[in-house]
Amino acid sequence: MVNLDLVTRLTKRVGTGFLNQIQWLKKLGLLNLNLKWLYLRKYITEKEMITDKDAKQMHKLFDKLEKKTMDKGIKKSNKYNYIQGKQLTDPGTGTRVYEISSYRLPSVTTVLGATKNQDFIKKWKAKVGEAEADRIKNLSSSRGTCMHKFLEHYVLGTGCVDLTSIGQEARPMADKIIEIGLAPVEEYYGSEVTLHYPGLYAGSTDLVCLHNGMETVVDFKQSNRPKREEWIEDYYMQIAAYAMAHDYVYGSKIKQGVIMVCTPDLYYQEFKVEGLALRQWKHAFLKRLDMYNELMHDEKEKTTPMKAEEFDN
Repeated sequence: MVNLDLVTRLTKRVGTGFLNQIQWLKKLGLLNLNLKWLYLRKYITEKEMITDKDAKQMHKLFDKLEKKTMDKGIKKSNKYNYIQGKQLTDPGTGTRVYEISSYRLPSVTTVLGATKNQDFIKKWKAKVGEAEADRIKNLSSSRGTCMHKFLEHYVLGTGCVDLTSIGQEARPMADKIIEIGLAPVEEYYGSEVTLHYPGLYAGSTDLVCLHNGMETVVDFKQSNRPKREEWIEDYYMQIAAYAMAHDYVYGSKIKQGVIMVCTPDLYYQEFKVEGLALRQWKHAFLKRLDMYNELMHDEKEKTTPMKAEEFDN
């Protein structure tokens, strides 16, 4: 039973201004109930506004409230026994690689990044300036990482708290994806799953699950503005590569890929690919992989020292 006397005394000592701020944040969706209580606990403890006896009662009360608001997660299926891999930075190229089952393989994002048309990015950097471009890029990356963290903890049912400004911005984005995007998910096979196609490539997908009755690979994306379908070809190739690797190694039949996108102003978009379109994106990725291998071969030839006998000829 909640100790109302304790809550009343805490309210008086913290001050109504702070509580009004909490209510305001809650109303805007910037803090869920769990975060609200943790935020209040952190504030009171740091300001040393209560006695040790009150603090113990307060912590018990807040622990009880937190347990009630803990994320329940998604039902786990052990259908697939996933192979673990390790992310490394290749000392020769400085690119991200995965070490899996004695293979050292380039990441899917490295392959796509090295072979994409950079004209748009160059024009954008020239327009906003190098410093501003780096600021936007770093902010987007931090926000995306934080949003992924919230989503991973939700899937696992472990709960997650981040009271930083980035955390308060990313949490509602994750909640929007949970509310809409993950609603059709019946069970999941793996979260943050490392996948590889032996001898070719590797990568990490956000979720492998049963989505509307179909085995599905899911990727979460944050975006600063809504996406047009023609802007996300690399997203389609990325998810197709993961599906192809999953099918090859685990004998599965991944039926669809789902890309779940959310902006900071909570605009949600979902892009699905299945059937013939999924096969076409698999072929498109393999073409980009060929391009990447040719680029790496050319770079290796450039850096290979010329032998004396070759120079003489």
